[in-house]
Amino acid sequence: MADVTADPTPRPSQSRPTSPSVIHEGLPTQLPDIDPDETHEWLDSFDSLIEDRGRDRARYLMLRLLERAREKQVGVPALRSTDYINTIPPEREPWFPGDEEIERRIRAYIRWNAAMMVSSANRKGLEVGGHIATYQSSASLYEVGFNHFFRGKDAPGGGDQVYIQGHASPGVYARAFLEGRLSEEQLYRFRQEVQHGVGQGLSSYPHPRLMPGFWEFPTVSMGLTAIGSIYQARFNRYLQNRGIKDTSQQHVWAFLGDGEMAEPESLGAIRVAAREELDNLTWVINCNLQQLDGPVTGNGKIIQELESNFRGAGWNVIKVVWGREWDQLLARDVDGVLVNKMNSTPDGAFQTYSVESGDYIRESFFGGDPRLRAMVEHMSDEQIRKLPRGGHDYRKVYSAFDAATKHTGQPTVILAQTIKGWTIDALEGKNATHQMKKLTKDDVKRFRDRLYLPISDRDLDLAYEETGAAPFFHPGEKSPEMEYMMERRKQLGGSLPKRVNRSTMLKLPGDKVYAELKKGAGKNKVATTMAAVRLLRDWMRDPEIGARIVPIAPDEYRTFGMDSMFPSAKVYNPMGQTYESVDRNMLLAYKESTSGQLLHEGISEAGAMASATAAGSAYATHGETMIPFYIFYSMFGFQRTGDSIWAMADQLSRGFLVGATAGRTTLTGEGLQHADGHSPLLASTNPAVVHYDPAFSYEVAHVMRSGLERMYGATEQHPQGEDVIFYLTVYNEPVAQPAEPEDVDVEGILKGIHKVSTSEAQGPRVQLLASGVGFPWIAEAQRLLAEEWGVAADTWSVTSWNELARDGVAAEEWNLLHPSETPRTAYVADKLAGSDGPVIAVSDYMAAVPLQIARWVPEDYRVLGADGFGFADTRPSARRFFHIDAQSVVVAALQSLAEAGEIDPSVVQKAFDAYRVDDPTAVKDVKQEGGDA
Repeated sequence: MADVTADPTPRPSQSRPTSPSVIHEGLPTQLPDIDPDETHEWLDSFDSLIEDRGRDRARYLMLRLLERAREKQVGVPALRSTDYINTIPPEREPWFPGDEEIERRIRAYIRWNAAMMVSSANRKGLEVGGHIATYQSSASLYEVGFNHFFRGKDAPGGGDQVYIQGHASPGVYARAFLEGRLSEEQLYRFRQEVQHGVGQGLSSYPHPRLMPGFWEFPTVSMGLTAIGSIYQARFNRYLQNRGIKDTSQQHVWAFLGDGEMAEPESLGAIRVAAREELDNLTWVINCNLQQLDGPVTGNGKIIQELESNFRGAGWNVIKVVWGREWDQLLARDVDGVLVNKMNSTPDGAFQTYSVESGDYIRESFFGGDPRLRAMVEHMSDEQIRKLPRGGHDYRKVYSAFDAATKHTGQPTVILAQTIKGWTIDALEGKNATHQMKKLTKDDVKRFRDRLYLPISDRDLDLAYEETGAAPFFHPGEKSPEMEYMMERRKQLGGSLPKRVNRSTMLKLPGDKVYAELKKGAGKNKVATTMAAVRLLRDWMRDPEIGARIVPIAPDEYRTFGMDSMFPSAKVYNPMGQTYESVDRNMLLAYKESTSGQLLHEGISEAGAMASATAAGSAYATHGETMIPFYIFYSMFGFQRTGDSIWAMADQLSRGFLVGATAGRTTLTGEGLQHADGHSPLLASTNPAVVHYDPAFSYEVAHVMRSGLERMYGATEQHPQGEDVIFYLTVYNEPVAQPAEPEDVDVEGILKGIHKVSTSEAQGPRVQLLASGVGFPWIAEAQRLLAEEWGVAADTWSVTSWNELARDGVAAEEWNLLHPSETPRTAYVADKLAGSDGPVIAVSDYMAAVPLQIARWVPEDYRVLGADGFGFADTRPSARRFFHIDAQSVVVAALQSLAEAGEIDPSVVQKAFDAYRVDDPTAVKDVKQEGGDA
């Protein structure tokens, strides 16, 4: 054996300690050293630099070397964060093309009107709330955009999409007032949307459904702006890459708060934007360092934290931390002591400085080091107090916006430091700012003086006497400020925000495309999921609407039997497919393409919902009608992303949401967190959602056709289509699919209930109602009742419990409002009128779903439901456990007849004992087939 004793004589490569083989902060130190002597020379030189010039000088040179390495395209890992200073140095700032003094006055007018609007809304006897501080901190950020960057609907390409931070809405209303888009009366009616007449007031936040000609994107549900804007920018590229619309001149802007970035949806999709190189997207994060109750991160530095997150994800990061008055101080910082102080001061301290005096700041911030103190010895305390944050400096903000729009290959985030409530002395920088809704008369006067507005004390007093609030200010239509403002918007393509529907109506497919589903499946059994997917494929082949379909799935195309679309429609990827697929030789190989039609969102229902929203509102945002078809695990729809669906409705988006693998007992092996027994109830809370739970493929055909016609067809009541969302729950369990009856009740299918069969049996009669996968249970119960118990049972398919319930509520509301006219009756009451016997309802959902219609059922009404958590087992076992199977329906029907005195009560006990409906082990040997999890 060879001698393994270490050689005591050091070789050249052993004369220095070797680096550990680890990756430390992104630096791959385990790479082999091919020239140790040269490496040693560089390290010795660096050591000497530190000894001779100090760590600060060494740090500076290292940063310059990294910068040069990037310029020369040397692949050095990026730093996670940079110094707490502006990313763009003064010498690289572009020329500012505007009139800064006029723009300052415009900002002052808008600041005033925004604050007075909220304060007025909280006058005694009204007090409807609002937020003053958010817009005051971000006014410069918005006004730079409005005056120089945001392109309106009349701009070439169709204009930009701008997501306004929800709490900043008063500032946007205030600008619209100056532009003549809103009246002074409307400003006084902020947050009063009904009492002066529907549509005569202003909504609290950006709500397109409430102000459909004004707002374009709902943004106040925090976090949804972030993910929504990413997928909007991505959808813009999707439209372009598929050749539907040239979106190259459109930019997506999203305004967010630093506290808002704590929402999972805020940062959860930023890698998508970087991966797809969405340089058509800019986020502006208003870093006023405060959330609703206090500092965002008092002991830390939120701007640095966010910079690390975004740089790590691959974004271009621009920090706007300090205003121009700091430039001279930083230029004198030859040894980095000021930068070090900025780096090491926590946000809580900066917030304190925003409300403290100049002498306090001199002692606390500059006083700890004689070099710092010397830097500001020429400045008065007042000058120190007024040293501004970068987000309030118009030129600094303009530089950042300009750089963002010129950057290529990456999305950009601008981190702008501001002070919450800036310019309002009563609010500025205080922890309670977010909850402060109104200003005293003295507060208002100080605010007026700080903005240099020509409003006299007499005018203020008179306004308070007449209205209980301060007056709004308008400099006059012919004033230099208004002429400047209107000219800037004219040059940029018109006023924003603005929602316009410029789409053309589609030619929808006729009867032929639905014929296959109406034929039924003969002896074969087919799941309703497969029926829906079959029709989708046929739609995609249609020459008129096919290219407009946007299939969306969160990594579940194969689960829903849609993998056959991969080779033809292909998965959308802006980079194409740069690899050979592992299944490339298979018929249904996974294929990606720059012009792919399928949006494959990975495991992200939130991302899929954002895509559905962008696609469903394209008729307004782009003038291009697109038809989203988002299919998902039913449990992970309304339960997981209900907030996003609510926002989708607010945005007036249209499209199909398809909850596949629905029901509490159909997804056999998956268990509790996959078993959906309640989504129809959640869907019922969204007024825009039209839910159907079809049992048969011919019902699927009529429901999907109705959705297409209602949303994308013209009617007298809705000449540009109806702003609704069609939600279908479909199943993975194969069931018999009969052909459509010749006398099919289409009206009943679409209104929610139609009769399927009338029993020919003699004896007491009951009515059996079921939806979706529950219909085979009542069909079997119908047989058992007739053959074993001498009871006649008629069967009804309830395609929508929700729509029946809404119809009933609507009828009662109409009756309330028309007391002297003939009362209306609920549709379900009319349909069941004249049907003999008790009514038994069942579905694969909790009892509360069919109980929605109990008030309008004319006979004794009993409901069976899958209440409780789901679990893993066979379908027969689960259905016996929940007492919703055919045998349970039989016992319930017999019990209702016994209580009505039509049969002997002993019959009920006999059936109960025979079927053992209380014992899941009674069906342990019953086999199930198809549609496994």
